[in-house]
Amino acid sequence: QVQLVESGGGLVQAGGSLRLACAASGRTFSMLTMAWFRQAPGKEREFVAALSRSGLNTNYADSVKGRFTISRDNAKNTVYLQMNSLKPEDTAVYYCAAGSSWLATRQYEYTNWGQGTQVTVSV
Repeated sequence: QVQLVESGGGLVQAGGSLRLACAASGRTFSMLTMAWFRQAPGKEREFVAALSRSGLNTNYADSVKGRFTISRDNAKNTVYLQMNSLKPEDTAVYYCAAGSSWLATRQYEYTNWGQGTQVTVSV
């Protein structure tokens, strides 16, 4: 089992940037695909980005392509989500997740989840 703890959320104006971090416990972090999902009020949780174990392969939702960047530091057991050019519609609770395939975009394909961190983008 791996435990995930997100940080870095907050309130930012539209057009601004935030960097989320997700720290993982356990020695298997480098063997895991890592991903970010988000859930806005009244909406289903949706896929944002995923990153392969090596960090060489990425997968992004169309809505964040060109604005968000997922990365990882296996030495620190941490995955990041750099969010630029933020929009009000990016407002959501952002969740870190661990799985086995960077091509996976469905919730059920990920086995471990963090508690989430709130991101609010004001107009």
